[in-house]
Amino acid sequence: MSDGTVPDERSEPLRFLTLQQVGEELNVQRTTVMGLIRTGELPAIQIGGRGQWRIERTKLEDYITTAYERARAEIARGGQPEDDGGGGDAE
Repeated sequence: MSDGTVPDERSEPLRFLTLQQVGEELNVQRTTVMGLIRTGELPAIQIGGRGQWRIERTKLEDYITTAYERARAEIARGGQPEDDGGGGDAE
């Protein structure tokens, strides 16, 4: 499920999210999430040897908080938000 919960199994959100779940949360493509992992902006762990990546929910929340802080600083310096077309690039 996109909200990170599993129905009828647990009431609290999942600790770890898939790349797809993170992409849905951020309204971006899976490749964008992988790019954030590659640059180190979004910490992730690899499970096993088959490219199964997971992002801890708290790390995603930290990333979002930092992104808001960067946006506020950019706007304070006179930067303008860019229009991304309104729909994001989610798959």
